[in-house]
Amino acid sequence: MLELVLISTLNGVLYGLLLFLMASGLTLIFSMMGVLNFAHASFYMLGAFVGYQISKWAGFWPGLILAPLIVGAAGMLVERFGLRNVHKNGHVAELLFTFGLAFVMEELVQIVWGKAPVDYRVPALLDFPAFTLFTTNYPAYKLFMLAISLAIFVGLFAMLTRTRIGLIVQAALTHPNMVAHLGHNVPLIFMSVFGVGAGLAAIAGVIAGPALVTQSTMAALLGPILFVVVVVGGLGSLSGALVASLLIGLLQTFAISSNASMADLFAFSGFSPQPNTIMNDLWRVSVAQIAPILPYLLLVLMLMFRPTGLMGNRES
Repeated sequence: MLELVLISTLNGVLYGLLLFLMASGLTLIFSMMGVLNFAHASFYMLGAFVGYQISKWAGFWPGLILAPLIVGAAGMLVERFGLRNVHKNGHVAELLFTFGLAFVMEELVQIVWGKAPVDYRVPALLDFPAFTLFTTNYPAYKLFMLAISLAIFVGLFAMLTRTRIGLIVQAALTHPNMVAHLGHNVPLIFMSVFGVGAGLAAIAGVIAGPALVTQSTMAALLGPILFVVVVVGGLGSLSGALVASLLIGLLQTFAISSNASMADLFAFSGFSPQPNTIMNDLWRVSVAQIAPILPYLLLVLMLMFRPTGLMGNRES
């Protein structure tokens, strides 16, 4: 039991930090531009595939550095020549633009790399068990993913709160007109933040690709969870995105590892539905079986009882 709790906690924190790498960029983009970017998870997918391609040519480590830079630059181009022109037509046009962009990026990835999963492997340098916990060998690569995620989290918060660039970005989030009057190029700041957000998603793709399945549908599988994180954490709140990411990561990880059912959880009550009924079947569904819908259930409850999210201050 203790082994299950410790391993699930490690995996939950790791998954949560990977979610935060993507949700942080999405949160910054929403805070600054008011756009919920439906294509954000596609930059995660693109980062994984670009990292895979570079790893075939030059190895994993050059891919870890170059892929986020390439995808970040692509994100900047999308903002400069796409979103900036669409912005004048309102938020609906922006949402439709990013929604269409997600499909375009998925189709382009399928054209270049195909629909089947690619053989993106863990680097040989990290392909060994870091430690043994009871009877479980914990991979060194997962510890590397955890370390990278923590380092980027610390660096991002330090940059936003301790540097002049961070202060300008934070000011542009809430008072863009005042920042422009002080002589700063607000459109350039917008473009840079969009690029950084895409680059953060790409880093998550590069480091998650070898551990998870790298395929063209990975954006569609993960994209909805990002919006759950942003809404639960609070629209525009970076600290809220961190708390929500960890909460959802731990919730899903522990749920997947649990075989308990409603019958087990409420055994003390003595209640038991009639046999051979739908209620009896539902009563015996395990927590692991409903794990995929738990984040969305949390989203529904949050919108019902606290629309601003855990740490947000906007309702729309």
